[in-house]
Amino acid sequence: MKTTRLTGAHVHSLILPRRKDSNKGDYGRVLIIAGSKGMTGAAVLCAAGALRSGAGLVTVAVPQSVQAVVAAQLHPEAMILGLAETKSGMISPAALADIFRCIDEKQITAVVVGPGIGLYREMTGLIKDILQNITLPVVLDADAINAFSRLRENHGFAIPALKGTAAQVIVTPHPGEMSRLTGISVDVIQSDRPAVARRFAVENGIVCVLKGYRTVVADGGRILINSTGNPGMATGGAGDVLAGVIGGLIAQVKEPCLFNAAAAGVYVHGLAGDKAANCRGQRGLLAGDIAENLPYVLKEVSSHAAK
Repeated sequence: MKTTRLTGAHVHSLILPRRKDSNKGDYGRVLIIAGSKGMTGAAVLCAAGALRSGAGLVTVAVPQSVQAVVAAQLHPEAMILGLAETKSGMISPAALADIFRCIDEKQITAVVVGPGIGLYREMTGLIKDILQNITLPVVLDADAINAFSRLRENHGFAIPALKGTAAQVIVTPHPGEMSRLTGISVDVIQSDRPAVARRFAVENGIVCVLKGYRTVVADGGRILINSTGNPGMATGGAGDVLAGVIGGLIAQVKEPCLFNAAAAGVYVHGLAGDKAANCRGQRGLLAGDIAENLPYVLKEVSSHAAK
């Protein structure tokens, strides 16, 4: 299948203009389920990505024991929800009722699951329950991806628990996570990234964002290759920011919103990294630098200044 280079002109055509009579509810209510003991930064960075991408409202759901730590680091514009947790400080299946209540009461329009949540046996069931009981767009990142890798069949790329979900799913694996999802080596994945991403997307009925040099965005009918980004972005937390950006853009792009949010998200995330590198240099660039540059590059893309 033909691949297409993702450009600023393309992304400009995807992002909806902001109406003069709009309000915060028009730009998405994002719920981020993230963080665990020792991994609070992932939740903070994901929230920064969603907020800086223009999401109207962002709620961050974390284990109760780290709620105060996360709240102290969050942008004050974000809301926070403490959830029941395991003895090891990870979100517990007992938190499901509060998660669903939050989705209902806050009229959530998109969910991001996975940054920094950790992994234990019951985590897979918790994420499956979320996906099976909501029809919203859901971005699966980090340990949410690793949880599903445990359900992989011996042959093929299909994961029944992922394909049969009620939610609309975007997965954002790096090559190592894709290897765990598919059972094939990183070398094989890297030898034909577009084909691997498309096959995984097709066999599971999802949008796949295969991260790395020239990030690939694929669904059943399209393959886009990103043209932005630099080696300075190979740093902890950059993927957490990307997950937040994609979740934040879902309500801000034209239909089909999942594919277009993924495409716009990887482009502006990479462009923000390029802007940060131009200012600070690649060495020592932080994930937070990417998030802080998002409004500037979104302004460029919206005005069609980016190429």
